[in-house]
Amino acid sequence: MPSPITAALHLLSLLAVCFQTSPASGFDSFTQYAVGREVGEESFHPELQRQKRHVILFDLPPLEYAIDIEVSLTNSSFLAPIKEYFRNLHLPVSINISDVEMTVSSINITTVCVPSENKSCCSCESGYAWPSTGCSDLISCPALSRAPNQPCGYTRERPFNGPYCEPQNGDSCGMGEPTVMNMSVRLDTAFHDDLRNHSSQLYRKYKADLDKAFKASYGCLPGFVSATTTGFRPGSVEVNYRVEAGSASFQQLEHSSRFVTQYLDEPYSIVPTSFTAEITNRTNFTVSPAHIFEGDTIQMVCEINTTSENMTWYRDSQIILNSSRHSVRTDNNTAMSQAFLTITNVTQEDSGTYKCTFANRYRSLNLIYEGTKEIQVSPLRIISYSNDYKVHCNSPEIQANSPVLFCCIDGQLPLLTGDWKVNGAISITGVPSFSSNCTEYKLNMTDSLCLAEHSGTVTTYTCELQTGHGARSSRDIRVMYFRAAQVRISSSVNTTVSVGYGFSLKCESDTSNYDSISWEIHSGDRIQAVECAACIRTNKSMATSMLVVNTATQDWNGTYICTLSQDSLNSSASVTINVIPLPLKQHILIDPAGAPIMCGTPQALTCCISANSMGDYDVKFVVQEKEFQAEKEEQGNFFCYSYNYTETECREKKLEAYCKFVNSNEQEVSSNSINLSLIPDKDLISCSENNTFGKEGDILKKSCSVLNTTFIRGSNIYKCFNSSWKMEKNDCVSEQINNLLLMAESLVNSPSAKVGLPNFLQNLRNQTELLQNDNSSANLAAIVTILYNISSIPVEAKQSTISDYFTTVDIIVTDFKKELWADLNEGQVPISSLLLNAVERFSENLQPVNNTIPHLSTETLELQGMVVTEHSHADYNKNFSRLGNLTANVLIDNIETLPPNSTIVSVAYSALGHILPVKENMSVNSLVISTALSCERNQNFHINMTFQKENISLKMPLCVFWDFKLNESRGGWNDRGCTQTEEGSNVICSCNHLTPFSILMSPDEPAHNSVEDYITHIGLAISILSLVVCIVIESLVWKTVTNNTTSYMRHVCILNTATSLLIADIWFIVTASINVQKRNICIAATFFIHLFYLCGFFWMLSLGLILFYRLVFILHNTSKTSQKAVVFCLGYGCPFVFAVTTIAVTLPWNTYTRKDACWLNWKDSKAVLAFVIPALAIVAMNLFITAVVIIKILRPNIGDRTNKQERKTFFQICKSLVILTPLLGLTWGFGLATIIRNSHQTFHILFALLNALQGLFILVFGTLWDNKIKEALLKRNSLSRWSSQQTKSTSLILVTPMFSMSYPFSRTFNNLCGKTGKYTVSSSEPSSASTENISKSDSLLN
Repeated sequence: MPSPITAALHLLSLLAVCFQTSPASGFDSFTQYAVGREVGEESFHPELQRQKRHVILFDLPPLEYAIDIEVSLTNSSFLAPIKEYFRNLHLPVSINISDVEMTVSSINITTVCVPSENKSCCSCESGYAWPSTGCSDLISCPALSRAPNQPCGYTRERPFNGPYCEPQNGDSCGMGEPTVMNMSVRLDTAFHDDLRNHSSQLYRKYKADLDKAFKASYGCLPGFVSATTTGFRPGSVEVNYRVEAGSASFQQLEHSSRFVTQYLDEPYSIVPTSFTAEITNRTNFTVSPAHIFEGDTIQMVCEINTTSENMTWYRDSQIILNSSRHSVRTDNNTAMSQAFLTITNVTQEDSGTYKCTFANRYRSLNLIYEGTKEIQVSPLRIISYSNDYKVHCNSPEIQANSPVLFCCIDGQLPLLTGDWKVNGAISITGVPSFSSNCTEYKLNMTDSLCLAEHSGTVTTYTCELQTGHGARSSRDIRVMYFRAAQVRISSSVNTTVSVGYGFSLKCESDTSNYDSISWEIHSGDRIQAVECAACIRTNKSMATSMLVVNTATQDWNGTYICTLSQDSLNSSASVTINVIPLPLKQHILIDPAGAPIMCGTPQALTCCISANSMGDYDVKFVVQEKEFQAEKEEQGNFFCYSYNYTETECREKKLEAYCKFVNSNEQEVSSNSINLSLIPDKDLISCSENNTFGKEGDILKKSCSVLNTTFIRGSNIYKCFNSSWKMEKNDCVSEQINNLLLMAESLVNSPSAKVGLPNFLQNLRNQTELLQNDNSSANLAAIVTILYNISSIPVEAKQSTISDYFTTVDIIVTDFKKELWADLNEGQVPISSLLLNAVERFSENLQPVNNTIPHLSTETLELQGMVVTEHSHADYNKNFSRLGNLTANVLIDNIETLPPNSTIVSVAYSALGHILPVKENMSVNSLVISTALSCERNQNFHINMTFQKENISLKMPLCVFWDFKLNESRGGWNDRGCTQTEEGSNVICSCNHLTPFSILMSPDEPAHNSVEDYITHIGLAISILSLVVCIVIESLVWKTVTNNTTSYMRHVCILNTATSLLIADIWFIVTASINVQKRNICIAATFFIHLFYLCGFFWMLSLGLILFYRLVFILHNTSKTSQKAVVFCLGYGCPFVFAVTTIAVTLPWNTYTRKDACWLNWKDSKAVLAFVIPALAIVAMNLFITAVVIIKILRPNIGDRTNKQERKTFFQICKSLVILTPLLGLTWGFGLATIIRNSHQTFHILFALLNALQGLFILVFGTLWDNKIKEALLKRNSLSRWSSQQTKSTSLILVTPMFSMSYPFSRTFNNLCGKTGKYTVSSSEPSSASTENISKSDSLLN
């Protein structure tokens, strides 16, 4: 702004009126027509003053004016001189107008207008610009009318009434922040790939021509900066270009775009309607809230200062529509357009780039306003919070200063709110407080709410923070409350207990939630922790710990302290137990251990204990329940108690004696028994050395030698032979093994057994290695006893410890000790079974180290295992391949169902299986595998093991496990609960329990090539062929031979019997050709064999019953339909019931078939009885019917029989037996002889022969021997004359008596017994009625 002392004159030059003036006329006279306005007015808008002599008089001090002057030129050539004139004018110039002195300080040309048709094309001079108020109305003049370097002109109405150009400033038109418009246009030409290459000639030519055209076309936009081609896209040719200019209106931009074609050659062929402009920096895009968290509800708003037709929201190029979480709405008016997008419950997946677009079309231009915003959704994180607390409720410090819980987020949120929730058995609440990013919760500690039974429980405090827009976050803070426990100890004894006796201590607490309970023994200066897992039984739910000592020693003497630990809070109680000395049973030496004694002669009985035993005992000998006081005598390092016993009752008998020690606590212990055998007669004495008497063959057992402070275990056995005591056997262990045995007994009964076991195992291994060539069965048995005793001690699963134990086992199971094992297995409990139990128990008691079980192997043992954790999802699958050439695999699936921290340990044995007792003709043919679980297994537990056969020539594999309870606890192999599948050289065993497993196999193949096998297979082939022929013949002659009811029923029974036996025989052949391991086929074959053999039997029974019916109920007739219904129900219904019931009952237990053959099981389920019982019952029934037939034949006639009649009767009986025996299945009766143990092979051969050929017998005696069938066959072959001669030659097999009794019961009884009611005297031949009955019977038998 000029100073107030000066004035400024603005010259506006417009072409409006045409007139002519001379150049010399000057411009001074023009000043008198000026019209001014005071610069200081509020709203200054220059306007043309057209009144010629209007003078403003100022009475005030001089002011500054700005005067717009319009100069109209009639000739455009005057413009340049006028500009030059004003440029060269010397200012300031003083002018007096109407006595008013004015000074012109500056004169400038601002606006120049050139006429164009009925409008003007106006432009601003340099340094001047159009005012911003009319900027959007500026429409550029045609570009081609503008001279080079000429300012842009804009079309104005004529006459032009302003506004005019003003001095350029920040508010002038086009002076604001430039707008970037991404535009595109389509050329109607084919796209060439060179347009993708920026360095190609075609690309450069296109870009140069188009840039020139774009700059010329858009150069007059207000605030124009640049117009540049950015690339080409296919689709004809899509040209992308960018225009940067001031804020241009839709009309201005469309108007400029139309000029582009004027600057391009025709080959470019622009499509006029394809112009599109995208404006990205004129959209106001806001998001609320500014910081977005998961769960918030956010709102996005886009607005532009114009009206829009279409508004669309995008997220990562995908259109957003209304949905359950998205809400889209618009607001449009004449001055502004707004688009709203609301998203509820946002997640991190909602993060991305959001875009709003406003689309308009004006003539040939598509205008799009765009606004984009990158939205980042963050989780509402609680970055700091209280650590888990452990609070001692009754602590004075806690009572005075209550704990304060807190949680904070990672930013400042003014609307942050929150809540605290309490969940736990101990419900201690607090007082919350909040700040902009944190919340605190001060607990109100109340001792009465912290109950003892809930001590150690966790109360969860949930801190939940909210943003105020929907997002929330929570954090759990765990507070574990403890309360000092009240502990007490109760004892099963009254403070004292004797050595060798047991006692128990029970530690109880009023707090059930604790970390551990520990026991310590304080004795003088010695403090010893009780580390005996087998002794301590803890019930966590009952808050009790029971310390059970089965055998007390002096190590258990002292004050017991039971400590209950809850985190760092310990509570304890104590009790004192005094252990009174008393010798252990195994520490009492007896002499003799067993001896014969002579009647009336004193026998010295002695018991000795170590002199180190601190105690005074009352010792008595007990013989046959009579007590005798013993005399004490010190012998070296032993106290010996003796008594001379004399037996006065002189008869041969056995006596039992022992010594009894009683201590001051009135508790006693008895020694091992001394077995005495009485010799009643002195004349029988043969041996009498050292006052030890015995007769020939008597056994004397003497104690082993005595060491310095102890004695050797075992005994020396002598036998009286040839009047002298001869050493029979030395069962004494070596001194080294004896010491180990004593140490093992002491260790097992020690409070620190777990700590001392590793060193003991190392010592045991060393001593065993030194004695590995020893051939003493006593030492071997003692080592097994040691291994068994110490296996009950839990120990850490360290490789050195396991290796020491396993190496000891390796040494004692070597091959050269097999004879010793055979001898030791003859005892009450086989020592090999005890060894297997020891190794299994040792592996079961292994405790993982760092949550692992090592994989370890020695010469004959291999161990693997695992610990089940919460994240264990893989199966337990272990391969054993380190034991020579044999391999095995153990698979247990679904181990995730086992409790966490459970252990599974498997041990493979390569040598132990060969020393375990086994049945005759069977042998262990694989590794032995034992698997132990540290927890109870569930009901659906299954273990699958794959064993490699050691000897592939052995047959009939059987999956077995060692059952320690079998054979009156002697142990033995058992196959219960296991199934096997043979796959080449491997056998897969699937079992539902855990014990040591292996496979047993027979050294010999079954006698497949025996005489019975040949007879069976050849006979079955003949039978099958015969049965087929029988069925064919019956089919051919059926109508001919079934002309009466009796004959019809007979042939129905024979045909169905043949069919059933044919099907059964075929299935029998099938079973001989399939592998017994194919269980499904084997089960099906067994079912059909069972079913159709029973059908054959029941049809034989039906045939027998029809025969019986026709013999006994002669005058009683039953319809054919009724008889058919009965026989078919009997022939197929009953067998079906037996077969289905058998498979339904036994198959779920896997005991339907035998393991070595496809036939009904006997050993496990006795399923074979479902065949044997009905079959034998039918045989017995048919045998009875046969007897009735024979009785009928032998019925008495009137008068004496002639020789001819006797021979005829005998012939009839023989014929009946020949026919009925195969037809009624009587040959199966020979099966009774085959089931008798050690029966002669003749019975087996005879049984196989008769039954294998049963089909042939049915064909011969049931079909071909039938005269009616022969006649029918001959008729079919045109031999009717010969067959007619044979019609009356039927054999009289049965002679039916004549009846004269009228009552049915009487007739039935007499017929059954073969009696007649009335006889004819005139003739010995049967009557017509009798003949008719005979013919009926004959049709049944022939």
